[in-house]
Amino acid sequence: MERDITKKYTNGEVTIVWKPTLCQHSKICWTELREVFDPFVKPWIRPEGAETERIVAQVKKCPSGALSYYMNKDKDD
Repeated sequence: MERDITKKYTNGEVTIVWKPTLCQHSKICWTELREVFDPFVKPWIRPEGAETERIVAQVKKCPSGALSYYMNKDKDD
């Protein structure tokens, strides 16, 4: 059974949530916003690479749901 791994990356304003077990490797994230999503470096998600609005728009395009986000100001932690 695969572990349910969830990783989070934040720029202070938005947090990108990545669930690798859901990823279908469509490449949409890194072909369209390489300054944030780059599978050839570690960590592969660098939210400081683009404005929050661009990140949110790109994450919404993820076909598998492996990428999601939340605005830090809305989080109740």
